[in-house]
Amino acid sequence: MKGLLLVNLGTPDAPRAPEVRRYLREFLSDPLVIDLSPPARWALLQLVILPFRPSRSAEAYRKIWTEGGSPLLVHGRALAEAVAKELAAEYHVELGMRYGSPSVSSALAALRGRGVEELTVLPLYPQLSLSTTQSTVERVKGLLTSEWPGARAKWVPPFYASSGFLDAFAEVARPVLESGRPEQVLFSFHGLPVRQLRRMDPGGKHCLSSPSCCERISEANRGCYRAQAFETARRLAVRLELPPDRYGVSFQSRFGARWIEPFTDVRIRALARSGVGRLAVVCPAFVADCLETLEEIGIRGRESFLAEGGRELTLVPSLNAHPAWVRAVAELARNGGEPLQ
Repeated sequence: MKGLLLVNLGTPDAPRAPEVRRYLREFLSDPLVIDLSPPARWALLQLVILPFRPSRSAEAYRKIWTEGGSPLLVHGRALAEAVAKELAAEYHVELGMRYGSPSVSSALAALRGRGVEELTVLPLYPQLSLSTTQSTVERVKGLLTSEWPGARAKWVPPFYASSGFLDAFAEVARPVLESGRPEQVLFSFHGLPVRQLRRMDPGGKHCLSSPSCCERISEANRGCYRAQAFETARRLAVRLELPPDRYGVSFQSRFGARWIEPFTDVRIRALARSGVGRLAVVCPAFVADCLETLEEIGIRGRESFLAEGGRELTLVPSLNAHPAWVRAVAELARNGGEPLQ
């Protein structure tokens, strides 16, 4: 029997400061997330982040928490259940979180216990980055070595240009844009520190070398998160029949100044000040609605847009467990992947 492991980033167990602190400690202790020297990472985490951020983040989580728990977990479970039905005769399906619960370890144990002989790992991050994709792949490889030696495993690379992913996002976004008739559409992706982006440049000469370095995918930037984000936006814009002057690309969730630009929060305010009355925001770095979409964009982003004179900001829902996305995930699993070595 085959097994499919879906992996997303993770979420606290409850919208309270102790649970958020525990989650942030695990998340931000990962050297691929905060890629500083161990002493510098320890100081940033223990002296700057953990004393203050858990209570603020817990307050933000409370604004979006549901009866079923964190939206990311609720949507993740719904997706896993729907994909399991779609692949019923072919795969056992489990959901694991890179940080928090259900853990990747528990998901692998469940698959092994069900007699899985061939494993496919699908990190639910459309674009490639060290802090999401690579961290997840390394974690799974380590667990397979220690807990499931000899497992036949492969993983699905980033699917930023996959037709199934793009078609599903367009299917979700199209009716929202048609009903809201926004003057501008902003494709907002999660941000990254510039240093992490440059680590993905094998030659060290292309990344951010010019304003046009991400205008198209080439051999030089094939593994670049920012270039992949722009490519996702371009392909979605074509599907949604958006001309170049009606959409833009930006990056959210920055923590510090040296993060990739343009910044979403700055762009939202600037669009309102420029006279845009109706703005729609699509977040194609997230396949499930979560804190970054629902609170950062849907609440704080909307407040900023209205405060600067805008009339309406519409957050386009993420893929969650939309039937088109369920079919796309099943197809990604069936199409194979690369050996997990």
